[in-house]
Amino acid sequence: MGKIAFVFAGQGAQFPGMGQELAQCSQAAADIFAKVDALRPGTSAQCFGGSEEELKETKNTQPCMFAVELASAAALAEGGIKADMAAGFSLGEIAALTYTGAVDLETGFHLVCRRGELMQAAAEEQPTAMAAVLRLSNEMVEEICAQFEQVYPVNYNCPGQVSVACAKEQLAPFSAAVKAAGGRALPLKVRGGFHSPFMASAAQGFAQVLSACTVNAPKMPLYANRTGQVYDGDPKQLLSQQISSPVRWETIVRNMIAAGADTFLELGPGKTLCGLIEKIDQTVKTYALSSKEDLEKILKEVRGC
Repeated sequence: MGKIAFVFAGQGAQFPGMGQELAQCSQAAADIFAKVDALRPGTSAQCFGGSEEELKETKNTQPCMFAVELASAAALAEGGIKADMAAGFSLGEIAALTYTGAVDLETGFHLVCRRGELMQAAAEEQPTAMAAVLRLSNEMVEEICAQFEQVYPVNYNCPGQVSVACAKEQLAPFSAAVKAAGGRALPLKVRGGFHSPFMASAAQGFAQVLSACTVNAPKMPLYANRTGQVYDGDPKQLLSQQISSPVRWETIVRNMIAAGADTFLELGPGKTLCGLIEKIDQTVKTYALSSKEDLEKILKEVRGC
């Protein structure tokens, strides 16, 4: 029997109305939204009724995504499904940290709120952008990035897909260089050059926030964006460095599979991570959870496996 891996979604997957169906069909999910509303009034209202523009603001995106992701985990636990290991993409790592018991809900939510504020402030220091580069190898993307002064490979998503962060004025010439090399650059729905040197001030600020918090060892294997490996050493250092360092998502997924994971449940809005995982290894099962229908399917097909 294989193992179940929970993977928590990252920024860019948000959409208006996210989490509302889960709150309506799961008391455990509704309880999570009530708890985060007590900590940050209006969070569930933003998730359920916020506009696309409102949800794009990093200071809103991150706490709202966190709330939906922990509500999803609570709905699964209510239905008898728990993970054997966990990972989160970018901000999803804070949700994964909370799910694995390294921090309590209040601390995790405080961290994700401050993280969002710091990353938005860093993004406002200089106009930046991100794009997903398709159809080129990691090495080719790195070579093209090296031709520009402020373009960095930041998310190693899956074979043939690497996201980059860049100064906004360099997005067009970089995209042209990618096209000339036989690839394609797609702008991402985020407002900042995340996981790059553009986030240095946010990483420093977040280190200070973390210093005032208690972060324990996770109660199950938790994979770090910074290394692609199971958490080892100082969690606070990994979390602060993560903001300005590349996300090693392909490495994380391969390591989870090597550790026995054959069923991946994506928690949070959308199914971006499922798509990446399927491109990494087509033999594993993937499920995305963002609706009542998704929940019913997972409870039917995964529970008891």
